[in-house]
Amino acid sequence: MFILMVAVFVIGYLAIALEHPIKIDKAASALITGALCWGIYAMAPAEILHFNNHDSINTIAQSEEITPGFKDYLCHEAINESIDGHYASVEDILKHHELSVPIHQIPVEETPKIAHHYIEHSIAHTLSEIAAILFFLLCAMTIVEVVDAHEGFKIITDMIRTLSRTKLLWIIGVLTFFFSAALDNLTTSIVMTALLRKLMKEKEDIWLFAGVVIITANAGGAWSPIGDVTTIMLWIDGQITALNIIYKLIIPSLVCMVVPLGILSFMLKGSVERPAEMLMRRREEDSIADPTTATERKVVFFLGVGGLLFVPVFKVVTHLPPVIGMTFSLGVLWIVTELMHHSKNEAVKSTRTVVGVLRKVDTPTILFFLGILVAVAALQSAGHLGYVAAFLDSSIGNVYIINLIIGLLSAVVDNVPLVAGAMGMYDISPAGNFAVDGTFWEFLAYCAGTGGSVLIIGSAAGVAVMGILNIDFIWYMRRMSLLALAGYLAGAGTYYLLNTL
Repeated sequence: MFILMVAVFVIGYLAIALEHPIKIDKAASALITGALCWGIYAMAPAEILHFNNHDSINTIAQSEEITPGFKDYLCHEAINESIDGHYASVEDILKHHELSVPIHQIPVEETPKIAHHYIEHSIAHTLSEIAAILFFLLCAMTIVEVVDAHEGFKIITDMIRTLSRTKLLWIIGVLTFFFSAALDNLTTSIVMTALLRKLMKEKEDIWLFAGVVIITANAGGAWSPIGDVTTIMLWIDGQITALNIIYKLIIPSLVCMVVPLGILSFMLKGSVERPAEMLMRRREEDSIADPTTATERKVVFFLGVGGLLFVPVFKVVTHLPPVIGMTFSLGVLWIVTELMHHSKNEAVKSTRTVVGVLRKVDTPTILFFLGILVAVAALQSAGHLGYVAAFLDSSIGNVYIINLIIGLLSAVVDNVPLVAGAMGMYDISPAGNFAVDGTFWEFLAYCAGTGGSVLIIGSAAGVAVMGILNIDFIWYMRRMSLLALAGYLAGAGTYYLLNTL
């Protein structure tokens, strides 16, 4: 059963990676994978937990009060010492399960009940963590959709006048880099992809600049606590803090952006051709949905972006989870847009207020993260990730090399489960590389955030752009992968030098 869980996870991964050829949405594959992994786990907990040899279990088992048979069970069939401190000892677990006999008299037949109890609490703990991430993303994506519904991003896009490929390269790259830090790389990629269609006509130009958007969006998202899903996960779970990650990663991330843009600057010549018409944002019903006014665009744009930037400030001041600050920002924007359109007809309200915009939020992406995080949590609880951590430590040991490998793996598979796996493999320590804001977590945020750019399927931004523009996988690998790899390694080298000098 232990191996079967891994097999199901790998098959699920392949279904996610081959989403387009098999024509099955990756969200469906992820949800099924997560449910099956926990289902297999629950069917044979004693057999699976046999492999969960954590030091904490061995520590508990050393108690003199525990009989040899029960001690063997604790060592080899695994009840962990605690679930985030919920249980202080095995005795507490047994009391909670209302087993009245003394611990030294517990027969081995009773222990599967404790194993199921452990699984139930693992699921409860997992869902509480995942809920914080998913609601954070849902609120953030809703804010961006409200800004877009009011054409707020036109404030930026209307300023771009140049036709020079080289100038556009740097303008789009820098805009994407800083936008993704404030908005997140997925939503920024969607916005910038829409912009590219307004700025250039030829497919080759659009694809090339879309590749630039993917690289710079991932680089910009890595140094911001709200710029990438993986960084959000590390921030919410407490491995990193907002100000420190900005301070430590902004220079390596800038290098990751500048290197590929610098190389492309010597390759690009001439000017782009603009589309024959510069179309306004498409509306469902032109006769009903009146254009937004300049005042409405400005108010919603600055309130939306300001609300997103407010979240890390709220976290630092109150020490509450970031999702609380994000819900506050969405609530403020919701009230303002309701008041702004209260006198307009229902057709306008349905396209501009939060209630109407919620229908446009990318729900499948939210469900995908739910499925994949649930699946990884099953492997973490069952002990698979502990073995991976032990293997990496024994065979490699160097935190820089381990993270470089994780980053390159994120180009092949999604970086969300890789980071979730790393978070499950290593506990936060009081000091050293694995402490809060330790080297391992900082470098993991950089590597997982930027390594996915090497292949177009390696990040949420890449997958989104690929789907919108129908970019060919082989084309991206041939034209953009080496550029992305050069930036990734240059930024990693910069972080290493800054951290060791």
